[in-house]
Amino acid sequence: MSGRERLHKLLAAGGFGSRRRCEELIRLGEVEVDGRPVTEVGVKVDPERQKIKCAGRYLRPPRPLTLVLNKPRGILCTAKDERGRKTVFDLLHGVRDRLFAVGRLDAESQGLLLLTNDGELCNLLTHPRYAVPRTYHVMVRGSVTPELLERMRKGVWLAEGRTAPVLARVKHRERSRARGESCVLEVTVREGMNREVRRIFSRYGLKVKRLKRIRVGALNLGPLTEGQYRVLDRSEVEGLKRAAQAAVERKETAHAEEE
Repeated sequence: MSGRERLHKLLAAGGFGSRRRCEELIRLGEVEVDGRPVTEVGVKVDPERQKIKCAGRYLRPPRPLTLVLNKPRGILCTAKDERGRKTVFDLLHGVRDRLFAVGRLDAESQGLLLLTNDGELCNLLTHPRYAVPRTYHVMVRGSVTPELLERMRKGVWLAEGRTAPVLARVKHRERSRARGESCVLEVTVREGMNREVRRIFSRYGLKVKRLKRIRVGALNLGPLTEGQYRVLDRSEVEGLKRAAQAAVERKETAHAEEE
């Protein structure tokens, strides 16, 4: 999540009118950035570092807000969909703050999704350097052997390169005459590559039938039912940030030991 955003979008989000109205205010010279008039529409500014004034009122920086949502299947993580499909933001009844999804889940996946306007938290949870663990319940069709689990623990080669160790354990197995064997596993990954878990199993010829994220770091869904969300308190947000920093320290220590 970038710190610089288009000025008219920030003003609209801050309650100064529609985007068109805010563009007009900029052209009329009603907007100042760090004490200087700005008349160019489309200019980008950093609301966390710059003072923005419109029609005599300062734009207040957004209050830090982080939510955890239990995302249902069939819901998109985008802000808008051209085809009019439902998105996670349609579920946030009563929330007016502009939020970003952290580590998206594809439409057919479900479970724990974080949404925030905290740029630091978003970076800590999405940048590969920090490698915060994400845990999933995964149902796959096919046989998962101990040998396969061991191969996954050594990392799996995908288009972007080899993943960090993938920790997986079989929770239970199911077998039917019509569908053959299916397995339910608990899987923990760290990178957060696009559709990483699905691609890992596909690499071994196994199709994921159901995928649910149950935990990010130490944060879990708790009693949230599908479609429900709650606001994280400060201690929970700080806990996620500490987990990211601790992951970096572990990686640096491991590299030092290898050398």
